Amino acid sequence: MIASIAKDIRPAVVILAAFTVITGLAYPAAVTGLAQLVFPWQANGSLVLRGGKVVGSALIGQDMSAPRYFHPRPSATTAADPADATKTVAAPYNAASSSGSNLAPTAKALADRVAADLATLAAEAPGMTVPADLLTTSASGLDPDISPQAAAFQVARVAKARGLDPARVRALVEAQVSERWLGLLGERRVNVLALNLALDATAP
Repeated sequence: MIASIAKDIRPAVVILAAFTVITGLAYPAAVTGLAQLVFPWQANGSLVLRGGKVVGSALIGQDMSAPRYFHPRPSATTAADPADATKTVAAPYNAASSSGSNLAPTAKALADRVAADLATLAAEAPGMTVPADLLTTSASGLDPDISPQAAAFQVARVAKARGLDPARVRALVEAQVSERWLGLLGERRVNVLALNLALDATAP
């Protein structure tokens, strides 16, 4: 009886052990090794270095608010409230809590936030149309890119804050524009971190 049970169980145990080794050890090790060999920068988080120190990731936006820097699009990510763990507080570009806003298009809180941002941005560049991506959050809350139009909209503010010729700042923006993949897929975009680092390198 016991020998019969052991005979029936043995194949299941062998298969479990084999698949544990294959899918739990061999496959992850092979994929990790291949990623490190073929595209190590991306596999390690697309980290951006300046002076030998990590200053961010090319894939995750940062909360930049100083007038002398280009700003990313708004972020709706949150974090636990230090004063009350049952509540959350705004924590823009919190990579540990990727999320978009759950507010409906008709929500008063959303309308008030957009109206306030619109007024602030309109005052920065009178007469210019405020690009939509400077008013709306992305689905992840971590979008590192803005449209070329959104970057161009901020040129006057950044140039004034740094005492630079706007044409010089505009040239930096144009140099940082990434085109559509194969000219077809995706959108033209500007990585905000890369643009700000180029700006610092040109005019600290």
